[in-house]
Amino acid sequence: MQEIAESRAEINRLREQLSSGMHTVHKDLSLISLVPKCSGGENATPLEEFLASIYRAALLGMWQDRACMNIAVLRLTNPAKAFCNACTAPHERRFMARY
Repeated sequence: MQEIAESRAEINRLREQLSSGMHTVHKDLSLISLVPKCSGGENATPLEEFLASIYRAALLGMWQDRACMNIAVLRLTNPAKAFCNACTAPHERRFMARY
């Protein structure tokens, strides 16, 4: 009887954890170092390889899409970084103006 009572208490504790929505996800951002830098030049890492490395690291590190996009931008070097900044600057200004 005591084992049944302990099991019920454990089940109730687990139900409360699930219903509270407290799911802890640990992102491993140390995997950023596995993503090669990308300049977009002729001798640079091919875009497909660059994106595939982000995808693989994201799977291992449990990154969400937004983190993948930010990491991709952080790993860009000139001239790819300059191009990306030129394309996103107007959008960032509009976004920041709202907040």
